[in-house]
Amino acid sequence: MPELPEVETTQRGIETALKGQRVTQLVVRDHRLRWPVAEDLAAHLEGAKVQSLERRAKYMLIHFSSGSLIWHLGMSGSMRIVDPDEPIKKHDHIDLALSNDKVVRYNDPRRFGCLLWGGDDVMAHPLLASLGPEPLSDQFNAEALFQRSRGRRVSIKQFIMDQKVVVGVGNIYASEALFLAGIAPSRQAARISLLRYRQLVSHIKAVLIEAIRQGGTTLRDFSQADGRPGYFEQQLQVYGREGLPCVACNTQIRNKVIGQRASYYCPVCQR
Repeated sequence: MPELPEVETTQRGIETALKGQRVTQLVVRDHRLRWPVAEDLAAHLEGAKVQSLERRAKYMLIHFSSGSLIWHLGMSGSMRIVDPDEPIKKHDHIDLALSNDKVVRYNDPRRFGCLLWGGDDVMAHPLLASLGPEPLSDQFNAEALFQRSRGRRVSIKQFIMDQKVVVGVGNIYASEALFLAGIAPSRQAARISLLRYRQLVSHIKAVLIEAIRQGGTTLRDFSQADGRPGYFEQQLQVYGREGLPCVACNTQIRNKVIGQRASYYCPVCQR
């Protein structure tokens, strides 16, 4: 599933083509996404001018004067900017045609994404209303995270992946940040000190910033790209490295299922 850096890069990649343009046509070839695309969605979009784009968690928000469109890439979705006569590929389910003669084309093999009208108060939409702070915002800080963790028996990895605690810290980046902070992913959230939370928050921010930075330099042109940022070409320290030597101490990296997710860690460096 695309994680926060991939979604952020997608949003930045399509923003230049979209901002300030009017939607001339919405083409839906397959309504069967995670939730069916509403039959009246075109009535909200066609003729409307794009004012701005924003990412909230893993949702892309396209703002119009009359309301906002909520777009989620799901498990396998991607977007690309194409010319109107670009041949349709398999799983190209949605086209958003623009007044600059460009098309935002959405491809989703597993059809687990969504395209919803969020109305004029999009942040109050049920999908967004209960989300936690953005990880790169000032609202996400060690003191607040420490206070929220008191009494929580859940593992620290599940805690920081809880979208009500903080949004967008997916499995890859949670594993990497915990390794850099020296915290075992299975350690109980309530048993971690404020000092260690300060280290963890700092590493979460750093890992995400670097992933976004690399995405911005490796995917330069959404007009010619296939629309898939993928997982950026980082030197991952633990994720996916089960059985390989730890980059810090040479101990074999282990993999443990925590909260139904693979959790990679070093048993020596992480406590």
